[in-house]
Amino acid sequence: MNKKITGKDKSPFMQRGITVFLGTMISCALWGSAFPGVKTGMRLLSIGPDDTANQLLFAGIRFFMAGIMIIAVDCIIRRKLLIPDKRQAVKILILSLFQTVGQYTFYYIGIAHTSGVNTSIVDSTSYFFAILSSTLLFRMEKMTWKKIFGCLLGFSGVILVNMSGLSLHFNMTFSGEGMILLSSMSYAFSSSFTKIFSKDDDPVLLSGYQFITGSLILIAASKTAGARIQNVSVPAAVLWVYLAFISAAAFSIWSVLLKYNDVSRVSIYGFMNPIFGVLMSAAFLGETEGLGLNYIAALIIISVGITLVNRTGSR
Repeated sequence: MNKKITGKDKSPFMQRGITVFLGTMISCALWGSAFPGVKTGMRLLSIGPDDTANQLLFAGIRFFMAGIMIIAVDCIIRRKLLIPDKRQAVKILILSLFQTVGQYTFYYIGIAHTSGVNTSIVDSTSYFFAILSSTLLFRMEKMTWKKIFGCLLGFSGVILVNMSGLSLHFNMTFSGEGMILLSSMSYAFSSSFTKIFSKDDDPVLLSGYQFITGSLILIAASKTAGARIQNVSVPAAVLWVYLAFISAAAFSIWSVLLKYNDVSRVSIYGFMNPIFGVLMSAAFLGETEGLGLNYIAALIIISVGITLVNRTGSR
């Protein structure tokens, strides 16, 4: 695409550095708590690591509840029933195919065929792809050496926080790391489409309905594959609702920030997700192996990368 997209939406409050920082940190903290939340939820529902069909059903139900939450709150705030028109429906379908269906189908297939360390590292390339798609493909902003170097620092931090001792083993397969890479690319495209589509439409409405649309596709596909979740306990149901809330709140905040800011300015904060993931896993699951000097060093490196990407002029 050669035509450059211009005319960025203006909102001084949403474009303030402190607003972007707090909004992205809240989103990353919520997503970070999803790491132990999903693990615990799968265990409570007896869903194994290789049970892709039930994993997709689990995700589909979660995102359906998230979509309902988003639309319900948006309707209450606006004091009217929000029904998308045909033009918005096309945008919602496109978003759902990339943000929910593509991203999570590839992700769940991938995590069943690779390690958690490799998943975290390859998944972090999504922020690279998000910036590349917004700068080189959709031409919404300019690519600069600061953005490239900032991404490299962020990626280095993710590798560092996932290192065990002094070594890191990495063997790529299509069914494992290849699927995670496709998931990352799906996320990247969804970020750019969110930015483009929210120029003329409410990003919260688009986010809510894309969750509902995408979740129905995931549920239908998983049921076709024979998925069936039984023996849902009260703790599992409560956790399911919490995971839906995470998606509803985090994606709504992230979508609004994308509407008013460059994709690179928001996406670079995504490198904090593994940091919060390690911290939350340590707090709720007792998994403290990731907490050490490498964790502190990774936090510093990622913070420098975020600062570099968000610097403008002499600021």
